[in-house]
Amino acid sequence: MPYKSIDDLPKNVRNPLPKHAQEIYKSAYNSAYEQHKSESDKEERAAKIAWSAVKEKYEKGDDDKWHKKD
Repeated sequence: MPYKSIDDLPKNVRNPLPKHAQEIYKSAYNSAYEQHKSESDKEERAAKIAWSAVKEKYEKGDDDKWHKKD
């Protein structure tokens, strides 16, 4: 189901990601969920698309923290 706010995101998304990356995830997830709403795997697809959107702007560093790409 779509997320109303970043506070509704799963802990595995909220905990490691900075706030801006969480916003990217939420926006991409909600958009993908809407596009694939008639498909049985819509939540899995939306999550994959959302992570891809985050990875366009952020990368996980050697310190295991997510950093905005230059």
